[in-house]
Amino acid sequence: MTSRKRSGSGSSKRPKEKVVYIYELFFRGEDPTTESTEFWNEFFLLQPNVESLEAEITKLTYEQFIIVNKNLTLIFQKSIEMMETDHPKRLFNSLQTLCSLFYAMYKKSSTDSSFNCLNEIFGNERMDKSIRQLMNNCNQILLGEVAERARFMCLKLLLIIVTGTDNISQNVLLEYLTTYTLFDDFVRLLSDSTLRAQHGHDVVILLTVLVNYRKHEAANPYVVQLSILADEMALNGYGQMISQSLIDFCRQYMQSLSNVQSSSWFSSLSNIVGNMFVSDEGCERVQQIKANNGLLLALYEAVHLNRNFITTLAHTQAETSAPPSPSNTLNLAEPVPDLASAPIIDMTQYPTNLLVAVFQYCSIVMQDNKNESSVANLKLCFLILTCISEDQYANSMMHDSNLTFKVMLHRAQMRHRKLNIDRVGKSQPLAATLLDLLVEFIVSHLMKKFPMELYLLCVGVIHRILCYQKRCRVRLNYPWKELWSALIGLLRFLVNQEQTLVKKCNIFYLSVQVVNIFNLFITYGDTFLATTNSYDELYYELNREEKVFSEIHALVLSRHVA
Repeated sequence: MTSRKRSGSGSSKRPKEKVVYIYELFFRGEDPTTESTEFWNEFFLLQPNVESLEAEITKLTYEQFIIVNKNLTLIFQKSIEMMETDHPKRLFNSLQTLCSLFYAMYKKSSTDSSFNCLNEIFGNERMDKSIRQLMNNCNQILLGEVAERARFMCLKLLLIIVTGTDNISQNVLLEYLTTYTLFDDFVRLLSDSTLRAQHGHDVVILLTVLVNYRKHEAANPYVVQLSILADEMALNGYGQMISQSLIDFCRQYMQSLSNVQSSSWFSSLSNIVGNMFVSDEGCERVQQIKANNGLLLALYEAVHLNRNFITTLAHTQAETSAPPSPSNTLNLAEPVPDLASAPIIDMTQYPTNLLVAVFQYCSIVMQDNKNESSVANLKLCFLILTCISEDQYANSMMHDSNLTFKVMLHRAQMRHRKLNIDRVGKSQPLAATLLDLLVEFIVSHLMKKFPMELYLLCVGVIHRILCYQKRCRVRLNYPWKELWSALIGLLRFLVNQEQTLVKKCNIFYLSVQVVNIFNLFITYGDTFLATTNSYDELYYELNREEKVFSEIHALVLSRHVA
């Protein structure tokens, strides 16, 4: 049976959507609203065509923009007004339209600096009224009885607004967001476990961006409010979003390691080849690290600004990692499972709280500092560790001998050492784990492209930990010889590479910081070293490596004379 082919089917086009037709009328300078008094109610029942709307705005010239300015302003105003509706579809479509409009406007402004689209549309007088109305409507949506997808789209709209420019301090709309603050709304969302699970990530990112708006130039209400926030539920929720992200990253890394270890002989061959080529896995890991940058910055802002947040470090756990209750896991109608055949899950592989997650995350990202973004990420990690090591409560918690954890610190593969198969360390106070992490950084980054700034931060954290131990007379049971050997190895590297490094950085300042640490041990070691044997080991190491210190001294004298 033969079928008849439609005439002209090969050249037929899909019919144009009604909403696209309306967009075209608006961007030709026409006014389609005169056709019906119910135009806007009908318009917002139509599904927005995001691509078409963005394309219409992007292709506008300045002359065309002047012509359609009135229509664009009208669409903005009506979209903002429609946010007050109780109709779920109209509400969602108005939010999606605003998202598309703001995104396209920011994109247009970034590619064509000859005029600022948003200033042209709102103007100085209309801007204040429109943004105030927008913020009031966002407030009603975020805390009101609305569909979750509307709340989700509202947060996406705010994210588009706050991230519209590369330099957030040049974003004129953020001035209005700091005037009509939504901080209390964000706190409410973080305090509610259900809302936090759905929207917590976006809320934390929004807070982080808003906190950084002109933070060193003028009073920022978000900085003030975050610094004095004492709501335990909100702080725990804030911490849970960060820990969940870091734990997921660590879990993915562990799974990728397991896949590599269980692969065929090809993996052995690739290990021999080493870093000759950048693997797809490495590129993927870099992308994963970048994906966590926002939440890592959020962690820095929290530990830097809010002392109350420090209390959440030890007991914050990602909600997704909590085991289900027995009543939800057993069904009387189902047979009892064979537990003997069930896979054994080693819970020591994964972090159990935010501080443990941070240490394990740092141990992973420390293995890669081959590009600027990785170095910036690692610098942020060290700044977080610096804030933690400066806090009295955090130090007392990390040095508590009754509060111990098993933490898997990942170590880079190097030719001159062998890694233990079982990398899960013994249960120990977190201060000991932090020192392990810092020692690992010192011994694994002695390279010609010397990361001086990172070493200064690393040594600074060590110095702060020792100052706390000296001040509070805390005797941490730790194999100090590993730290001394690492620091002496660092001094030896600086001496050997002096001709190369001195042209690029001030190696003497770092050397002084290292020597100061040894002076702390020599002068005040009796107040914090756990045993007298540790003192003996210290002097033995100093005498055994006397040549390194003599060479550093001679180097300083020669430079001083020169």
